[in-house]
Amino acid sequence: MKMKIYQEICVFFVSLSAPVLLYVMNNVPTFHEPFVILGTGLVVSGAVSLLAFLSAQRKQPKDILFYVCVQFAFTSVLKLTNALEQDGFTSGFVGFYQRKGEPCMVTAYAIMMCYWDGVVHFLLYLLLLHHRAKAKLYRGMGLFWAGSSFASMSVFIPGSVIGKYGSNIYPAFWLNVLLLLGSVWVAASLLSSLRELPVVPADEVESVQRKTLLTRPTDLLLMTFLLGAMVFTVFRGLVVLDCPLDSCFNYIYQYEPYLKDPVGYPRVMMLVYLFYGLPLMAAFVYGLVTPGCTWMLDWTVLFAGFMAQAQWCHISASLHPRTPYTYRIPEEKWQAVLLANLGYVTAPLLLGLRCIWSPAFFMKTVPPGQVTKEKKSD
Repeated sequence: MKMKIYQEICVFFVSLSAPVLLYVMNNVPTFHEPFVILGTGLVVSGAVSLLAFLSAQRKQPKDILFYVCVQFAFTSVLKLTNALEQDGFTSGFVGFYQRKGEPCMVTAYAIMMCYWDGVVHFLLYLLLLHHRAKAKLYRGMGLFWAGSSFASMSVFIPGSVIGKYGSNIYPAFWLNVLLLLGSVWVAASLLSSLRELPVVPADEVESVQRKTLLTRPTDLLLMTFLLGAMVFTVFRGLVVLDCPLDSCFNYIYQYEPYLKDPVGYPRVMMLVYLFYGLPLMAAFVYGLVTPGCTWMLDWTVLFAGFMAQAQWCHISASLHPRTPYTYRIPEEKWQAVLLANLGYVTAPLLLGLRCIWSPAFFMKTVPPGQVTKEKKSD
């Protein structure tokens, strides 16, 4: 009798070989050239995909999600190794990559991004593989990851190009585009696929949807949070766009000087919030008022992942020792700034949980007589 080895266990142990690869490359001068680093990255990427294909054997995956998880899980451990070395916990692994691969990886934002990728994303990859292998639902988990990964790369790539490290862009840096495209592909695939919803009796759906916003205190509170977040988004967008208002000037110098850090990431992040996050939050306000918006069940989870990653990087980078002291949050203001930023990310997370736990308001009316345990495709 053959012992069954789960896919996620195989991926876990394969990913642990990433630090060994970095150590070898760091100690062999042949690998210290920019195009050699790029070529090695592509070869290793192909080798990991091939190994994943062979490990699946008889049950070959029918979608690309399996290979996305395997590939990116390996990358997550690479990034975690970089973060640990930059913070002084290890040494002798990524010195070559810091010089000729991605010099921007020494910044506070990149370090905290690597921690998120190496811990949160890595766990999500293993969970996605486990749920997929067990034929369990993983739509919400996949959307959360897609939003989180998109937030990471949509800030990191343009921020690195326009920031102080823009003159030190080497070929290996552009491998990050694959991570961006992977998150977009997963999000598009999940959003375009059929969604299974628990069938709620028509009378229950009608009862919930008949209530006004004032009789739904949870939704009213969430809307208040969203409106506050929208105002904060516009305000910080104006700040990074050098608005001459005294309030903007005082905020950037007295509360969040990190927004003018020349690395470029905080400026790009505020603009991403302004041009992408703001319209989504406005759409969510509409969804809380208008019943039957089933798209809320997916997009709120996607946005929750986006905001969780983005705010983790923003808050932690603004406090990290690698950020110059003049750009860190002033000691006398750090509590107010921290509370504002935590409150900013709380609204999307609570909204995502509300849509998951109590979806009746966002569902279409179903014929009476169906029981709650049934399923339907929407």
